[in-house]
Amino acid sequence: MGTPANNICNIRGVSHEFAQPSGQCLRVLDDINLEVREHEILALLGPSGCGKSTILRVLAGLIIPRHGQVELRGKPLQGLNPEVAMVFQSFALYPWMTARQNIEAAIAPQGLTREASKARADQVIKLVGLGGFADSYPRELSGGMKQRIGIARGIAVDRALLFMDEPFSQVDALTAESLRSEVVDLWSAAHGNPLSIVMVSHDIKEVTYMADRIVILGANPGRIRAIVENPLPRPRDYRSPEFLRLVDQIHDIITGHELPDSSTSTVAASNGKQVINFEPIPQARPSDIIGLLEYLLNRRSEEDIFRIAADTGKEFGTMIGIVRAAELLDFVDTPKRQVVLTSEGKRFVSADGAMRHTIFRDRALEFGLFRHVRDILARQESKSVDREIVDELIIMHMPQEDHQKQFDLLVLWGTYASLFSYEPTTETISLEPPTGVSQPLKAIVP
Repeated sequence: MGTPANNICNIRGVSHEFAQPSGQCLRVLDDINLEVREHEILALLGPSGCGKSTILRVLAGLIIPRHGQVELRGKPLQGLNPEVAMVFQSFALYPWMTARQNIEAAIAPQGLTREASKARADQVIKLVGLGGFADSYPRELSGGMKQRIGIARGIAVDRALLFMDEPFSQVDALTAESLRSEVVDLWSAAHGNPLSIVMVSHDIKEVTYMADRIVILGANPGRIRAIVENPLPRPRDYRSPEFLRLVDQIHDIITGHELPDSSTSTVAASNGKQVINFEPIPQARPSDIIGLLEYLLNRRSEEDIFRIAADTGKEFGTMIGIVRAAELLDFVDTPKRQVVLTSEGKRFVSADGAMRHTIFRDRALEFGLFRHVRDILARQESKSVDREIVDELIIMHMPQEDHQKQFDLLVLWGTYASLFSYEPTTETISLEPPTGVSQPLKAIVP
């Protein structure tokens, strides 16, 4: 842990909730303790929904946390953090301005003279490799060039901290690799600001290449799982054994937390009685789950999760959600970093369309939420309920979850499984007769 004298910012016991339309609060951060040291690149890594961008905004003073404190140079932060410059995921350029004018617009609040502003803009244009493009408009530039303008704006305002929120996700892989190297070189060679960089990423190789410390976050709510010190000397080689070993170490930390070997049962014993455990529905559509199972069937039923993400072009955090959904449905097992097709998964993926719906329905009913909604519908004379009834059920039993996302997933899974139907115009959920099930059953019942 850095000494206070060497820390630019500190987060102390920060927790945060966002209010939802229902009046309930969704906790997104839980007891975050973190420091940003001088002369380091700090990376925030984790699956979607783990609060990476929220932490960045708390440090920037854009969000005031409900609990805990942010310190700047050892003193409580009041308002916006004056030491921060930001590079966004989207290019966020003014389309009617040239590259130079976009950079000068970022410098304008500093009150420099016209000549001094132009000189500063020209200086950073050269630093980021925009020479010859200063008078070009955004529409005339590639994605990489546009992001160079974003980086130039961050450097031009001369702040101690440069915050980068997934800055390379909108450009192609080769451009991203080049930009990473250029940012590290600019930061390493700087005699002044930025002293430190804090970056948000979902790319393990990216943070292993760039960061001195890697903060690994878990989701629902966002918590720090581990902080990994990166001992690799610069410049770093993506192909070196030491680099690949550190990548594997980070892989194992993430999968150990996000895909534990033991699954959670949806029915738990309590004082001798069975109680419903409302397991949240992972962020995955039925089509995503089916795609994963078909992929595994074509890979001899087993593959490394990071290879799956790379082969399918899915962001790693997204793939974690899909694999977790398949595991909770008992379609796959996840020993270590492997994803293995189970016998139930093989039965599902080898079945025809009607039987897939039947199997999916049976597995979905292992979730307390589906079973409870189904029971509520069955008890109604009209065999239907208003959406708000289900919303209240989700809020009551899963207060930490985003009830809107859980409802949307409930509808996606439930309609695919022919458990119920949803009419968006009237916002009504209705029980449907299991027509897709009765015919196959008649064929085998004497």
